[in-house]
Amino acid sequence: MENRDLSALPALLLPWYREHRRELPWRQTKEPYPIWLSEIMLQQTRVEAVKGYYARFLAALPTVQALAACDDDTLHKLWEGLGYYSRVRNLKKAAQVIVERYDGEFPRAYSDVLALPGIGEYTAGAICSIAFDQPTPAVDGNVLRVFARLTDDPSPIDLPAVKARTRASLAAVYPKEAGEFTQALMELGATLCGPNRKPECEHCPCRAICLGFRNGTAEALPVKSPKKERRQEDRTVFIFRCDGRYALEKRPEKGLLAGLWQFPNVPGHLTTAQALSQAERMGLRPREILREVERKHIFTHIQWNMKGIYLEVSETAGSYRWLSEQEIEAQAALPTAFRLFWEER
Repeated sequence: MENRDLSALPALLLPWYREHRRELPWRQTKEPYPIWLSEIMLQQTRVEAVKGYYARFLAALPTVQALAACDDDTLHKLWEGLGYYSRVRNLKKAAQVIVERYDGEFPRAYSDVLALPGIGEYTAGAICSIAFDQPTPAVDGNVLRVFARLTDDPSPIDLPAVKARTRASLAAVYPKEAGEFTQALMELGATLCGPNRKPECEHCPCRAICLGFRNGTAEALPVKSPKKERRQEDRTVFIFRCDGRYALEKRPEKGLLAGLWQFPNVPGHLTTAQALSQAERMGLRPREILREVERKHIFTHIQWNMKGIYLEVSETAGSYRWLSEQEIEAQAALPTAFRLFWEER
């Protein structure tokens, strides 16, 4: 499909969006900070799951300056359960850059926004178009799906060249209502032209120019490259308890779940006897095994197959932080992989 054919997109899509869009809290503002926050939170996360986090985060940290000054434990606690914690660490780093380099004013130039930590082409495009009405497409999976169907393009949408081509084609037809157009494309890709289900072509405002609809290929699109299998890792997780307090430790500052709290754990699945011996090597004296459970947690490229062992110990020894239930709930951000065991204590 040539750009001249796509030029009809804004006229078809904007009236539909104005009538049918979902009322979402981050659509009530043109301020770049909350728009940026919502876009980061929405990565790999469902809209309904984000709403509560978004409101709590803004209530606690209403400005870029507040985010830049926030201590890491408080920041991680606000993010607890959302996963992909590198997102919130980069939020803080970017906020500090904005405070130090731009006097707390969010930069308006696309190149400056793109240079901020944790911001890629999609997020920079979303911020600059929605907050500043610049013709900067925000091309994510939803938009790639819509575009593949509009153009009847069987190219794998996860290829960088396909994403670049989509971005260039959309930039050429952006209207002056850039922010609305960006959100309309997102909305179409999240609803009528959504993932993992049959497209609702009969209700789509773009069906008159959609080659996928015309050629009967829309349901088969988009195409993705074959996924690599996740690496499997076995771990034994210890939930040590003593006098109502639980042993926690911080993960390393780099790598998976960097800087977050965790229950002590070791590679492999230990037998009961091995677990008791391991606890002693950790400087603890086991009194009673309370129970054992098995759980799994899936990261993007890794699956943890975890065996959780609940152990009552004689004293709060070892190089751990021993916290009460109330202190853990208030202070310690447990990533979902470990919260699975906390919620079953």
